[in-house]
Order: sequence, then structure tokens, then C-alpha cells
Amino acid sequence: MKLTYRGVAYEYNPTTVESLDTEITGKYRGLEWRFRNRKAPTAQKPTLDLVYRGVPYTQGQEAPAVKANPTPSIGQRARALFLNKERTELKRQESVLLRSEERVGLSH
Repeated sequence: MKLTYRGVAYEYNPTTVESLDTEITGKYRGLEWRFRNRKAPTAQKPTLDLVYRGVPYTQGQEAPAVKANPTPSIGQRARALFLNKERTELKRQESVLLRSEERVGLSH
């Protein structure tokens, strides 16, 4: 079937789904209807070669394993310790300031 969307023509071939009629029926707004079950689950294989940030992948594929960072050097460990100490000190100072604001009555 040939279709057009925003001036671009393309060929549309809908997939057919084999189904089995069931005994379950109903009525909705005066019309009768029946449930149908699929004979077999349908799953399409990915046909696209996709790229995300320069890394090719296909749908349904697991993410590649990320290599673990080897043990950090002494410089990296020293830097991490320093930054953690600074972060802890800043949190302590902020806590002291908030408590003093509450005592004086400046907080909302």
C-alpha cells in the first residue's frame, strides 16, 4: 500500500497476525465483539544499524561491559581524600550556620 506523509511517499506493508477466536463475547454500545488470541507471539528482528554517540548498537542487544577503573594512583587517592575532607567541612559549616539562624530567628 502506497502512503504519503508530509509530501513523502512510502510503501507500507502491514504484518498479518494469525489469531484464534475465543468463546468470550460482549456487547459495547450496541455492537457485539469477540476476543481473539494470537497463535504465536510476534517479535520483529531489528533491521536498523543504530549509532548513539558514536557507538553502534542494535535494539535488544545488551550494553557492552564497562571496564573497571584499575586501582587509583596515590595522587588520585590523595585528591579524593582532600575533596572528601573539604566537602565534610563545608557541610559542617552549613549546619552550624543554619542552627545559629534558627536560634537568632532569621529562618523562615
